[in-house]
Amino acid sequence: MTPLALAPPATEPVTLTEARQFLRLDQGDEDELLSTLLTASRLMIEAAAGRCLIEQRWRIVLDRWPAKGEIRMPLSPIARIEAARVYDMLGAAQTVAEAALTLDRSADPPLIRLTGEVPEIGRDHGAIEIDVVAGYGATAAAVPAPLRQAVLRLAARWFEERGDVASRDARALPGAIAALVAPFRRGRL
Repeated sequence: MTPLALAPPATEPVTLTEARQFLRLDQGDEDELLSTLLTASRLMIEAAAGRCLIEQRWRIVLDRWPAKGEIRMPLSPIARIEAARVYDMLGAAQTVAEAALTLDRSADPPLIRLTGEVPEIGRDHGAIEIDVVAGYGATAAAVPAPLRQAVLRLAARWFEERGDVASRDARALPGAIAALVAPFRRGRL
């Protein structure tokens, strides 16, 4: 299973204005840098939490349908399935009926269950594509406050302590930020 990012979020969970207020910046001289740090912080928090924060489009590529009829999604949370298709022997895309796939959002990780007839696959690799929208919602208000705070604090840390801080943080999040993310991490056995 391969997840492919199709479209990044239209917005960040923390606005440039919020970050400037948090940092007590009156001038907009470094807005470009701060915007870049907000995006990098979101990506780092998403990786640490194992969650997509703001709605973003992804494509899940599979070689074959799972034997048990359940696809454990590598992304969380999943808002909806947008489309699904299977490539036949001639390489033509066959649309999968909407009723054939059911999204179980309550499972963690989310599951897509086969609940109807699906087309036969026609090639060995990359035969199935499922387009999904992952994230808590389309706006920052939908993102849990601790995750928004983690993005803000990490961007502020990188802004205030420029230099090699980013390389240290790449190995492990600072304790206070990791504590904000911890309740959202998916447990592993």
